[in-house]
Amino acid sequence: MEPDFSALQTVVVPRTRDLGDNFEVRRALPTTQKRMVGPFVFLDQMGPHGFEAGHGLDVRPHPHIGLATVTYLLDGEIEHRDSVGSVQIIKPGAVNWMTAGSGIVHSERTNLQTRQHPTSLFGLQCWVALPKKHEEVAPSFEHIAASALPIISGEGASATIVAGSFFGKTAPVPTLSPLFYVDVRLEPGARLDVPAEYAEQAMYVVEGTLDLGRDGLYEAGQLLVLKPDTTITLRGGGKTATRLMLLGGEPMDGSRYLSWNFVSSSLDRLEQAKEDWQAQRFPRVPGETEFIPLPDLPGKPVGYP
Repeated sequence: MEPDFSALQTVVVPRTRDLGDNFEVRRALPTTQKRMVGPFVFLDQMGPHGFEAGHGLDVRPHPHIGLATVTYLLDGEIEHRDSVGSVQIIKPGAVNWMTAGSGIVHSERTNLQTRQHPTSLFGLQCWVALPKKHEEVAPSFEHIAASALPIISGEGASATIVAGSFFGKTAPVPTLSPLFYVDVRLEPGARLDVPAEYAEQAMYVVEGTLDLGRDGLYEAGQLLVLKPDTTITLRGGGKTATRLMLLGGEPMDGSRYLSWNFVSSSLDRLEQAKEDWQAQRFPRVPGETEFIPLPDLPGKPVGYP
């Protein structure tokens, strides 16, 4: 048998879902191939999508427990509202970190002023599972401007530390576990060495072509999970710039269960959250009366690492 010199543990090609009006979402996590990478339990790519005048994103109020969400836009904007009273226009490059903890409700929409003209939307949303000791912390929301994020750059490559710590830099984001989330841009032919800083590391190709040498070329829309303790060199592999997100961290402190918008180490806690949402015992988003009903959830929640 020939030795396996590949740096990759697995390659995930996300399935695409149409949320209506031809607005597509690619879900890279969780999949049957890979449930988690460090504390990251969920990764969606939104768009790119163009809205006609009078149209836009309309995600009605919905709940979360036991996780933190991070919304990171590459194009367009979203108005975030939540049950702790936050109202924030999310724009490209800024970090919007919402800690659900014991329970939060939020909506995500294109605001009325923006939808008066044609708009576009392109971005990524992640869920980060919280450590057991923090699963029931008080909910909160933090907005960090793009200008506050550390950047390293040189020779056609740049890396913005969106959350956590990597490349010797730490983002001013209130994470509760060891993790990293990094926005990398490579000009054609530029290279960047990625060290093995955490037990679990992956990269999601957002735009362009990524050249991994003997591991081949990878186009946008693929999640590449590295083997443990593996360093790798990234290269811009096409005629245009390449953009990707590095993500991962240390393994979680035990299994997590996921059901709809809820993540927990306890099945009983998930059932309680469902009952609470059905009975509308969660806090409300000020000024909003709509909500997404609890869907039919057959079978037991998926548990993993």
